[in-house]
Amino acid sequence: MNNSFLSKLTPKEPKFFPLLKKMSVVAMEASEMLVDFASNYDHQTADGYYRKIKEKEREGDKLSNKVFDQLNTTFITPFDREDINSLATRLDDVTDGVNSCAKRILFYNPQAMPEAAIELAKVLHECTLYINKAVDELDSIRKSTEKVIKYCNKLHDLENQADELYESFVINLFENEKDGIELLKAKEIVYELEKTTDIAEYCGKIIKTIIVKYA
Repeated sequence: MNNSFLSKLTPKEPKFFPLLKKMSVVAMEASEMLVDFASNYDHQTADGYYRKIKEKEREGDKLSNKVFDQLNTTFITPFDREDINSLATRLDDVTDGVNSCAKRILFYNPQAMPEAAIELAKVLHECTLYINKAVDELDSIRKSTEKVIKYCNKLHDLENQADELYESFVINLFENEKDGIELLKAKEIVYELEKTTDIAEYCGKIIKTIIVKYA
């Protein structure tokens, strides 16, 4: 379908943009909480941090369900239904990943929080900031193409940074950690953080796909 023809049919205020923006904000807020949780780790306060992050995860689920419901009841959508659904799903997956990281910290109760976990939590939060910036431009993507591509490329760079942090951490962990149980705890926590940055980067790939089709 011709893009100019599509733009004439598309509603002036598509209902999906506010929902996707809210989902990106939820992921951003949850990841910020995770940074605080990891940076100030104390088992006495861990449950409180986890419960707050869990609330964000539930909020993200509700928004994701709203997007799905709207897709089923809307005849004309601003982008392909598959792309909207994929982006909403991945945004929800980011918040789910943050929640999973917090759960591992709570359940494993490490003797000390690995420095790599704190650094990766910060990288993940930065990822969500760029996701939020990119999603915020979706309703005017033809005017903001270069800006959005820059944000998506930044997500790729951050994911590479997370990979390097994780690899260095694992090498150092197996060389220096003598307590097998603590080794497993630390590895699982840091792995989950790195995995969530992968999910965050995938949001950028979906947005790039939208740019190729519509910008």
